[in-house]
Amino acid sequence: MQEYDQRRTDARDAGQRLVARHVREDPFAAAFKATRMPMIVTDPTQADNPIIFCNAAFEKLTGYSSVEVVGRNCRFLQGGDTNPETVARIRSAIDAGSDIAVDILNYRKNGQSFWNALFLSPVRDDNDKIVYFFASQLDFTNVKSREAELAAARHQAEEAVAEATRNLRAALATRTLLVHEVDHRVKNNLLTMASIVKMQARLTKDEGQRSALMSVLNRIEAISTVQRKLFTTDDVARFDIADFARELATDLVGAIKRDDIHLTLDLTPVYVPAVKASPLSLIVNELVGDAVRRGLSDGGGEIHILVKRLNGHFLIRVEDTSEPVEPDETSAELGRMLLEASARQVEARIERTQAGRRTIVDVTLLVESEKDVPY
Repeated sequence: MQEYDQRRTDARDAGQRLVARHVREDPFAAAFKATRMPMIVTDPTQADNPIIFCNAAFEKLTGYSSVEVVGRNCRFLQGGDTNPETVARIRSAIDAGSDIAVDILNYRKNGQSFWNALFLSPVRDDNDKIVYFFASQLDFTNVKSREAELAAARHQAEEAVAEATRNLRAALATRTLLVHEVDHRVKNNLLTMASIVKMQARLTKDEGQRSALMSVLNRIEAISTVQRKLFTTDDVARFDIADFARELATDLVGAIKRDDIHLTLDLTPVYVPAVKASPLSLIVNELVGDAVRRGLSDGGGEIHILVKRLNGHFLIRVEDTSEPVEPDETSAELGRMLLEASARQVEARIERTQAGRRTIVDVTLLVESEKDVPY
């Protein structure tokens, strides 16, 4: 007990010596005492680095009087929920003689906790020896409480988002099952239609009727290709007309097994809404099929297909150079009607130019929105 009293006396004396060094009119001393920021000074040359001076703002913050504070180490402000790691950081800074700024949970004399924004800095003499530690405090409990409220609100929002995401995923899974079921039924219906047309074509003895049936079959297969492409990609809302043109043209030219028909492609991905997929596929099918038919003469020919995006619209061009074959009148009329009907459906403009053996057909379609742009 006597040792403790002696330590308190030594700390009080050190504080008095510190104050005595400053005349009453010293603005620094006056500011230190009068400032509303809680401040203390400790003496590391004494055992346990006791507090030797505190200002009135510190007394008001903690509820302790100067008499109760002087001679004690600052750890008396710590309590049950004070973070040991923060305390260890403060001790390490003191041992190293370095500045430190930390947020620490402290306790007032009445037991009430508060969040303390502590800044601790060493004071050195002319020989660079640490003679004091200066510490300032700032009560930011209200800020910390708002942070906790914001964290709680953020957690609640995250939970709500997670729940909404789960619901959306469940709805998407249900929708996906439904879409695939519809896709399965549509494909089955198209296959059934194709089978019926094939059987009818085999039973038909009239060559003209057989040719007409095969042209119908060709169009059904074109729509089947669209259906397959739409539902075998991750994005069922858009359709790449360039990819369809590549597959269709390659299949058509490859099926006739003619080395003298040369196909070239200049295709840039152009995405259109799925609702436009069928009419556009029929347009491409008619144009490419017509070009292939024109190249069936003995001399063969060249077919060039271009799909590209332009400013505000995109272009489908089918160009062929061949010795034209006289088309079947009924088949040609059906193709023309399908082409015009499909063009009206998607509001496309068709321009055809012919010069000698060269035929060029341009289909121009306006782009409705950015959702048509590939990404």
